[in-house]
Amino acid sequence: MAITKAFFSLTPASCHPSLHPRTPTVHLQFTSSGVASRNLSLCATTDSKPSVLIAEKLGESGLENLRDATSDLKPTVLIAEKLSESGLQLLRDTTSVDCSYGLSPDQLAAKISSCDALIVRSGTKVSREVFEAAKGRLRVVGRAGVGIDNVDLQAATEYGCLVVNAPTANTIAAAEHGIALLTAMARNVAQADASTKAGKWERSKYVGVSLVGKTLAVMGFGKVGSEVARRAKGLGMHVIAHDPYAPAERAHALGVELVSFDDAITTADFISLHMPLTATTKNMFNDETFARMKQGVRIINVARGGVIDEDALVRALDNGQVAQAALDVFSEEPPPKDSKLVQHERVTVTPHLGASTMEAQEGVAIEIAEAVVGALNGELAATAVNAPMVPAEVLSELAPYVTLAEKLGRLAVQLVAGGSGIKGVKVVYTSSQDPDDLDTRLLRAMVTKGIVEPISDSFVNLVNADFIAKQRGLHFAEERIKRELNGSNGSPVSSIQVQIPHVGSLFASAVSDAGFIQVEGKVRDGVPHLTRIGSFAVDVSLEGNLILCRQVDQPGMIGKVGSILASQNVNVSFMSVGRTYRGKKAIMAIGVDEEPSKETLEKIGKIQAIEEFVFVKL
Repeated sequence: MAITKAFFSLTPASCHPSLHPRTPTVHLQFTSSGVASRNLSLCATTDSKPSVLIAEKLGESGLENLRDATSDLKPTVLIAEKLSESGLQLLRDTTSVDCSYGLSPDQLAAKISSCDALIVRSGTKVSREVFEAAKGRLRVVGRAGVGIDNVDLQAATEYGCLVVNAPTANTIAAAEHGIALLTAMARNVAQADASTKAGKWERSKYVGVSLVGKTLAVMGFGKVGSEVARRAKGLGMHVIAHDPYAPAERAHALGVELVSFDDAITTADFISLHMPLTATTKNMFNDETFARMKQGVRIINVARGGVIDEDALVRALDNGQVAQAALDVFSEEPPPKDSKLVQHERVTVTPHLGASTMEAQEGVAIEIAEAVVGALNGELAATAVNAPMVPAEVLSELAPYVTLAEKLGRLAVQLVAGGSGIKGVKVVYTSSQDPDDLDTRLLRAMVTKGIVEPISDSFVNLVNADFIAKQRGLHFAEERIKRELNGSNGSPVSSIQVQIPHVGSLFASAVSDAGFIQVEGKVRDGVPHLTRIGSFAVDVSLEGNLILCRQVDQPGMIGKVGSILASQNVNVSFMSVGRTYRGKKAIMAIGVDEEPSKETLEKIGKIQAIEEFVFVKL
């Protein structure tokens, strides 16, 4: 027996698909003399060994061939720009690494359809065409560094591809380089060095300026900006900062005053740029802003070249409005050889060296490799750029509630009667925390996933959940209720309730007194449980398949239903009964390992005391 054909494709994942919507599948065709070919499917997630469903009996030699063919199945990671060996080794432990540097856009598009992840630095453009060419296989783009302006985030989100970056490893290196440029510019180090090496001795020409007592405006008070401010304070400078999103407490802790944009640029002697390149910040520093600055201002940029209008900066240097500039980044990299800005006598330049220390390169490589491997394994990424951002310390706390949110959405949508268009969903969170302190973006995304995926051909994950909901006209409302509950153990969420209004229901008992489908759940011992359906209190583990029955509350009902299921070899994993009053109506929830046949369900429905029932897949 031999393997004559093998090809790779993607099928919907049955494991927790919060980050990656699809699981790799290998289809293998076996042939042997006198035996018809056999097709097998192998499903593998990157966090476990491949598992194979064998539909026909194979001999030992066939099994051995199968083991050989699948032993090295790993997701493929394309490295488009150089990465430190420590990061590559971490990737090689769990993935197949393809290092292809210097690819043209066409070469990248041709190659990407065979890759599960892509890692780039700032030199590779990951455009919409790249995501289109990936044909749904690309699950993660890793940016080895902070800025992500070379990645089309909108396209990544639409295609359900997670984008992660490495925002912390090069923070210190970038800040140190900013200070190096600041001091080198102030003392004309680069120009004096070139002059001296040319055999000149021009001490009077290169008289500099002192930093002590001068005002430095830090434009963008994030990780790098705050580290620059910390070091500038040590040099005796007066530091102010502008950042509309920076917390005042952090600035005050460093002795930095947060000011308006106008106050920053009109009062500063030195201006250090640390903002991202966005539609808002592109060419933010132009003729008009330079004209409003203090005469003789000095500018440092280790952020993004596009935030400065480079032609306007040349004009400001020529007319003396700007005394000097020190630049590590440019609108076009590398800049043209005849660039007036690069060649300007009062400009100090470096070739994008902000993160170029040995320590930073190692740190960035490890950080991005860990983020990509984690995302491929379905883990929630703290450095995700286009998914709900949740602090790393909260991710482990939210993990069981993520599953609960998805399961409740999946249950609720299966209770909607056919033909009922879902236009709105309301999610109610009960928590011991103040409503403003509860970040529900991650949970909302998973409710969206649970509702949309069973009724569409879309593969939904954290990345594209909100986009797909909006695309389908699905409006979400949220309510956060603070309630002190005993035994909450400091959990971020006590319960989650999903409501779908203005629809018919396949299971009338799921409709609340207010007229909408309502399901509610909690997490117990790390396992999601259904605790209420409609007006009925239940206690059901949200796992596997579920049969819900409304019945007259009378003895023997559990036995009757259980006997029918047993006669059809359907194993019952649990049963739970919730009722309003004794002898009145009751809801029986039955967990089953297998999907009952239509005939089996009809037999259950014919039991006299059962008034309605529904089967749902979770």
